[in-house]
Amino acid sequence: MAPEKEKEEIMEVKITGKSHVKPNKKLGRSECQLVTFDLPYIAFYYNQKLIVYKGNGYEDRVGKLKDGLGVVLEDFYQLAGKLAKDEDWVFRVEYDDDMEGVEVVEARAEWISVEDVAVEKGTSVLKELIPYSGILNSEGLHRPLLSVQLTKLKDGLAMGLAFNHAILDGTSTWHFMSSWAQICSGLPSISLLPFMDRTKVRNTKVKLQLSPPDQDLQNGSSTDDAKPVDPPLRERVFKFSESGIDKIKSELNSNMPPGSSKPFSTFQSLAVHIWRHVTQARQLKPEDYTVFTVFADCRKRVDPPMPESYFGNLIQAIFTVTAAGLLSMNPPEFGASMIQKAIETHDAKVIEERNKQFESAPKIFQFKDAGVNCVAVGSSPRFPVYEVDFGWGKPETVRSGTNNRFDGMVYLYQGKSGGRSIDVEISLEAGAMERLEKDKEFVLE
Repeated sequence: MAPEKEKEEIMEVKITGKSHVKPNKKLGRSECQLVTFDLPYIAFYYNQKLIVYKGNGYEDRVGKLKDGLGVVLEDFYQLAGKLAKDEDWVFRVEYDDDMEGVEVVEARAEWISVEDVAVEKGTSVLKELIPYSGILNSEGLHRPLLSVQLTKLKDGLAMGLAFNHAILDGTSTWHFMSSWAQICSGLPSISLLPFMDRTKVRNTKVKLQLSPPDQDLQNGSSTDDAKPVDPPLRERVFKFSESGIDKIKSELNSNMPPGSSKPFSTFQSLAVHIWRHVTQARQLKPEDYTVFTVFADCRKRVDPPMPESYFGNLIQAIFTVTAAGLLSMNPPEFGASMIQKAIETHDAKVIEERNKQFESAPKIFQFKDAGVNCVAVGSSPRFPVYEVDFGWGKPETVRSGTNNRFDGMVYLYQGKSGGRSIDVEISLEAGAMERLEKDKEFVLE
């Protein structure tokens, strides 16, 4: 039997090569300042995604992916650039033909199968399959803004991606991924060009001074011995079937509060369902506050509206706060009405006020600043994650990495089974997760 140390070494993901991919043609120099919508994410970590595909032919797939990446970066060139700042700490994204481009890491982990990675419970192996764990977006000043790790599995390919969240949100991320897949699948050009001038939505120069060293933003000062240790988290993917989603939504809408003008959406129905059951699993006191936070797409909310193809961050956090007792003791439509109202009233005027407030007193947000006892939703089941087909079939699974996780972080993805099914990826303190897993009313068949 192999000694323990040797066994560990065998189980490690082995990096076999590293290269960089630039746009296939010379584009010259360009720069675009980061705008108010981008800046709150400077002190978040890189946004990590994992997409897993079945099948062999690793070398051919890597070659095709690199070739396609060189083509798609001609349009999404900012991803091949770097962050920069001037002497006044005004941040920008800049691209130059001399920059190294997107980082591509090749790796092998042939002891891992596609099935191993597709498990519903959190697994430590995800961390080794996705680059830039624990790397802040501010590091984009001297690191690539996109790193891709292509790992050969026993029976497939794991594509780990780390996007600098200071330069793009989920809508832009999946627009890029879909475009890359289109090129690899043989299309001569992408179907929807990105709208790259972020100053069209906001053109205020904001001075955002970071406290050196950047890492202190997340970890506290190294001299702070009294810093509390966060409780261990567990991650789990809960799969809500189309019939389960329909049941939650129809039950909620059959008891609409008097005076309600419109029915609750699928998102609002699922959101209040998650919020109530997580609050119950946390065993909060009735007087404890709990916050529901959603990072909402503002492309159609701003005035004038921006196209769906706007490349950058065009999201804002929308907060709903109530006491745990009020949320739990009232029927679900109580919480759903609050969420609905908060989302509907987040119009161009509210967005403008939020921007002016930030610009008058810029604040470095940490990824955990979503509120006390919060349930915070990122990603969206509208993103076409299972449509990202590079020419060898749809993904087997899509997951988030270990970055930007905290107690109450939720990622929503379209369900693998299609239709209206939704996968709900939740991070919770271990005790609360155990109680949620035992809650038979949480995942409805």
